[in-house]
This record gives sequence, C-alpha cells and structure tokens, in this order.
Amino acid sequence: MQLADQIATHKWRCVQFDAVGKGGDTLPGMQVALAQLSSQLQRGLAPLYVLHGDEPLLQQEAADAIRAAARAQGYTERSSFTVAGAHFDWSAVLAAGGSLSLFADRQIIEIRIPSGKPGKDGSVALQQLAEGARGNDSTLTLVQLPRLDKATKTGAWFTALDGAGVAVQIDPIERAQLPQWIAQRLGAQGQRVAAGGVRGSGVGVPAVSRGE
Repeated sequence: MQLADQIATHKWRCVQFDAVGKGGDTLPGMQVALAQLSSQLQRGLAPLYVLHGDEPLLQQEAADAIRAAARAQGYTERSSFTVAGAHFDWSAVLAAGGSLSLFADRQIIEIRIPSGKPGKDGSVALQQLAEGARGNDSTLTLVQLPRLDKATKTGAWFTALDGAGVAVQIDPIERAQLPQWIAQRLGAQGQRVAAGGVRGSGVGVPAVSRGE
C-alpha cells in the first residue's frame, strides 16, 4: 500500500472512531450496522437516516426505532411520501422539508423509493435535501430504499445522502446467525431460550420461557 493510500485509510478510520461528537452528538457521514442503530440513537439523532436493504421486517423495525427516538425529542409532525413513477412531484417533498406547521417545532419527513431509482429530478431533489439536512435540528429526514447495487451506491444522490447523515445497510440474516438472532429478539421481549431450544441447523420453534 502506497503512502497516500495509507494516509487516506488512517483518516477514514479516525472519522469512524470519532463519529460521535462532543456532548454525544452524532456527526454526519456515518455507516452504521443495524445491530448498532439502537446505541447510535441513544447517543444522539442525526438529521438524516438512510435505510437500504431487502429485509422489509427489519427495515420497518429500524424505521420504527428512529421514529420513536425522534418523537421522544419533540419531532411531533410527520409527512410521508412514496416515490412511484417517473413523474413524481418532488417539489412537494422539498416544500415539506422547508416548512413547519403552526403546531410543531420539529418534523419527520419520510421518503420511500421502492424501486431504488429516484430518476433525474429525484436525484437533484435528494441532493438538495442532503445539503439542507446538515445542521438542521428542526427536520429529520428518513429515506427508505431497497437493496442497492454498487453503481447506485456510488452515484451522486446516494453519496450525498450518505455523507449528510447515517446510512444503515440491512442485510439478510445468515442461516448460521439465525439462532443467535432469535435468542436476542426473545431476550428483548423478556423471554429466554431453554438449553437446546435453538440449533444451528434446521431451526424450528425454540423452547422459551418468560423471565420472572
């Protein structure tokens, strides 16, 4: 590895290590594993979140966690947009992001792009939203996308979103990780897995008992 590459790698590692600012505030430009999202939300809300992946249940739960954290911090108003077709009106999204009702001090703007392809106008609009999100503590933007290929993740609009907030890639649960994942979910519900209840192969219905 050449010196320039070593310096760039070192800087990237430092940015990742120092991603939490003073006072627990979350700095933009973070890529967070799904398992770490909860702790990131506890440290402080980012102005923009991007969820991308092909696991609808896990993505919905991640979105719910972000909404709950936002509501706890006074984000009482919520607007939701689903991008469908090439003629979607992005001006409505931009207008919503730039205005608040008389009854709310903070708001959540949600944008769902099921196809993962916002189009030319959408690309421009998303870059504008990313720029406007920096330092914005009155609007939290949540963008939900399907699984994206490498070309899309290096495109201008996704790069802008990724650099302005927190990106969470939601991957499928590998079979080998499934028993641990089930046990963690049961534990979060106050249940525990009995010995031998979950095995690495042929996972069936685990034997569980509720905690006292």
